[in-house]
Amino acid sequence: MKTQTGGGFALKKRIGIIGGSSPSVRHLQIAETLGQLIAENGFLLVNGGLKGVMEASAKGAKARGGWVIGILPGKSAQESNPFTDIAIPTGLGYLRNALVVLNSDVLVAIDGAYGTLSEIAYTQVYGKKVFGIETWDIPGMTAVESPQAAMQQIIAYFQQPR
Repeated sequence: MKTQTGGGFALKKRIGIIGGSSPSVRHLQIAETLGQLIAENGFLLVNGGLKGVMEASAKGAKARGGWVIGILPGKSAQESNPFTDIAIPTGLGYLRNALVVLNSDVLVAIDGAYGTLSEIAYTQVYGKKVFGIETWDIPGMTAVESPQAAMQQIIAYFQQPR
């Protein structure tokens, strides 16, 4: 099997969206807009594959022709939301949060409770950049005001020499 190159999947950057499973309408709108921006800019979306911020971001990405990878806590791909293209069941429960982080090049946290906090902690453990929109205010998190500001910061981050 030949690996796709150029603009193909093998070279696309992966943006992880982490956040609450029961967010406000405002946070759902923020997540959906960010999903749209991820797809419009040619990135892949990685998230936890379930409801809330995860489903809203996936819905946004799909609306703009993007691809969504959902890393699920349970044992069945059937648990994923309907906007997930590639569902990866882990059977790990909340431990799968580390896999969401490890499979993202950069992450954005939106709202969220302790599951989101654990994912933010994993970004620091694994040296991943994380931006936050109305989420935990902790060291290592770069706060941004909007999905558009998050996307500007992500693009600038990828343009920095490594």
